[in-house]
Amino acid sequence: MSEKRNKDTEVRATEQFREDLNAMIRAQVTDLTVDELEAVQSLPSGAALLVVRRGPDLGARFLLDQDSTVAGRHPAADIFLDDVTVSRKHAEFKRRGTVFSVLDRGSLNGTYCNGERIDGEVVLEDGVEVQVGKFRFTFFASRFDLPGSF
Repeated sequence: MSEKRNKDTEVRATEQFREDLNAMIRAQVTDLTVDELEAVQSLPSGAALLVVRRGPDLGARFLLDQDSTVAGRHPAADIFLDDVTVSRKHAEFKRRGTVFSVLDRGSLNGTYCNGERIDGEVVLEDGVEVQVGKFRFTFFASRFDLPGSF
């Protein structure tokens, strides 16, 4: 019986190590600051974060916690992006449960995921880069909602 407990403890320790290592790798790949890393780790289930990694407002963070969040140059947009390369209602971030996606709303300059112009709605994965005009965001899902998390 104690042998089984030892194996269970080893499995949990290995899983925790793997999760911690993956978090560290993601942080290094995206060059998160300590504050940004803490913000990502504190996201509740069903929420996500966009962090401006390149372009105007470098380091700005935008919480995605609604079923629909519109990014654009219009002052009433949920995510106001003050730049002429951004359309008034440029892109929409959608949430269905714990899954997020992005949709271009007919913008002139398009919306990009990992450097490719999107056509239609694209499901977002943790760490993907989303470009709206000159703004380049990195998308971070709640750590509770990542595959393999428990």
